[in-house]
Amino acid sequence: MIRFILLLIFQTALTSSVLAQVTDTSIKSVDSVKHERSNPAADSLRRKRHVIRVDTSAELEADTLSKGSPMAQIDTSWMVVYRQYPGRNFARLAYEQNNFFGFSSKALLIRSNRKEFKGKELLFYSLTALLLFFAFIRLSFPKYISDLFRVAFKTTLKQRQIGEQLVQTPLPSLLLNFFFLVSASMYISFVLGHFELPDNFSFWLLCLYCFVGLAIIYVIKFLSLKFFGWLFNITPTTDGYIFIVFMINKIIGIYLLPFLVMLAFTDGDLYQVGFVLSYTGVIVLLAYRFILSYGLARSQIRVNPFHFFLYLCAFEIVPLLLIYKALMLWF
Repeated sequence: MIRFILLLIFQTALTSSVLAQVTDTSIKSVDSVKHERSNPAADSLRRKRHVIRVDTSAELEADTLSKGSPMAQIDTSWMVVYRQYPGRNFARLAYEQNNFFGFSSKALLIRSNRKEFKGKELLFYSLTALLLFFAFIRLSFPKYISDLFRVAFKTTLKQRQIGEQLVQTPLPSLLLNFFFLVSASMYISFVLGHFELPDNFSFWLLCLYCFVGLAIIYVIKFLSLKFFGWLFNITPTTDGYIFIVFMINKIIGIYLLPFLVMLAFTDGDLYQVGFVLSYTGVIVLLAYRFILSYGLARSQIRVNPFHFFLYLCAFEIVPLLLIYKALMLWF
């Protein structure tokens, strides 16, 4: 019993001593922390350590820049170039020495081949313009066009009155005469090209020659008929004949318009059909013009058919033969 009591007293004393030591240590640590916080020497030391850290990082950055980073090269290169050219425009010099912009290099001359159109573009636009020109006449003077065909294929008294009205409208008559000259000159050029008469000759130059030739022929015919009518006192007859000639010419110009498109842009059987129909229609219209002319001359003056045939040979057939002979000699 006495042993048990002594053991209990020893254990209690040991426990109290251990607890006292732990409490003293914790108190000392708390006091040391408070002492450090309130100690200015420790604060200055901590600040020095922070400054040293900042200075070290700055030194490291300076070292890295000085070891050849891209920013260091860009920042220092323009200074070197600027010192080499004092007193001059730095931006201009920088552009001149730039590898990506050749401001100071020699100009590069690029030679290209000349673009040559070997198709039928010009012919297409010319025929389109001719169609538009006829459409303008047709829409501007519809009564004149209808009266023209009525007078051409009917010869009653009423139609003669309409013919007199047509003579009194010179503007559409002049436009249709010009239209006939253009379409007839293009058709003659196609015919000459079909028979391969003009070797190595420009189509448009040939059209120009045909246009000028037809204009000269009909101007000479008009002036000569006016002169002979005044000379022999048969002015009404010559005026009627002039009206018939130019009336049939206008119809021929309108008749040839679709065949010009066929001759220009078709080939093979369709081209042959268009070519045959075109010159057949022209021959029929010319023959019809001779019939009307002979009827007019026979009704107003007494003329022998043989004399009328001589007139046709002198004023209609011989000029065409002369033109054909000239074309054969020149081409």
